[in-house]
Amino acid sequence: MARAYVQVTTTTDSRGEAAELARSAVAERLAACAQLVGPIASTYWWEGAIESAEEWLVLFKTTADRFDELASLITEVHSYDSPEIIATPISAGSLDYLAWIAEQTEQAPGDDEEGTPVPVPE
Repeated sequence: MARAYVQVTTTTDSRGEAAELARSAVAERLAACAQLVGPIASTYWWEGAIESAEEWLVLFKTTADRFDELASLITEVHSYDSPEIIATPISAGSLDYLAWIAEQTEQAPGDDEEGTPVPVPE
């Protein structure tokens, strides 16, 4: 059976938290890549009223089998009570890029391709 890939999205109210989510997921090998986009304008229902806010979007590239662990990490690190966590299937893509995603998410956390610890910025 072919491996399944997903792009997972979440939003947060600060660039710093978005960067922390991205670093944490990549360091734990739950995502091969995380991209920050923003600021973006969001409009949504919250506690009975329509709200608007500036947020940052984080896009994670990973395999479908890493989704549950990635969702748990996002929930744990995120400041929102009910953070957006959506997985969109990647139906097609560059075979080399998809292979890279699989390779990066299969390695042990903290190790690069040569087995050297990956520095995580504080």
